Amino acid sequence: MNMVCIILLHLLCLSLCLQQGVSGPQCLENPPTRNSTYGAGSVTEIGGLKAYVTGPSHSKRALLLASDVYGFEAPNLRKIADKVARAAGFHVVVPDFFYGDPYNPNNTQRNMSVWLQAHGSDKGFKDAKHVIAALRNKGVSRIGAAGFCWGGKVVVELSKTDYIKAAVLLHPSRVTVDDIKEVKDPIAILSAEFDKALPPALLKQFKDILSTNHVSGYVKIFPGVSHGWTLRYQDNNVTAVKSANEAHQDMLHWFTRYVR
Repeated sequence: MNMVCIILLHLLCLSLCLQQGVSGPQCLENPPTRNSTYGAGSVTEIGGLKAYVTGPSHSKRALLLASDVYGFEAPNLRKIADKVARAAGFHVVVPDFFYGDPYNPNNTQRNMSVWLQAHGSDKGFKDAKHVIAALRNKGVSRIGAAGFCWGGKVVVELSKTDYIKAAVLLHPSRVTVDDIKEVKDPIAILSAEFDKALPPALLKQFKDILSTNHVSGYVKIFPGVSHGWTLRYQDNNVTAVKSANEAHQDMLHWFTRYVR
């Protein structure tokens, strides 16, 4: 394959990624080492999906965390779930929306556009509703949801419904102005200074919409970090770690305020 063909193939893949739910190369940087045994919680089945669950099982308040393309076994994601559960007593659920098939950047036989055909955010939204219904059947009465990158689109769809009480989007992908116009639940949008999925002009539109509709919400931009930083930060990057922890606290404060 000559260089021209390689470039054209790369551009086609990037275009499909943008259409189907990720923001291109930034969404794939610094992939985690997955660990199915990591965390203080456990893996169980809920709503037809495997899920990492942590925090008191008897709690009437629950949080659903929707992962990025690397799935529910990412240690940092489980670390966040444990932190939120420990700090505020939420029952936290991290579903395996990809049915054991998270994106694998080392699989040269299947690029992102092919993977997304089987794992679109529309399917994640439908599965999330099943998980929430199962939580309600167990006695949970108040539910919040947070979405990271790919999961941001899932959660913004939930925020248009009565399924949840509040939402947090952390460097989401493919969220549009029309999405924000339809939001019904209190929503916080946490974005990076360097994020091709959420450029300044789009964030300004989000802010303008949230300031004029009747839904509580805000947009916060974290300086000096890039898309994906709340999950895939490098432990030796002091700025990224500090900003990630600040974002996690912002998320916790939002849910403590509105999911009570």
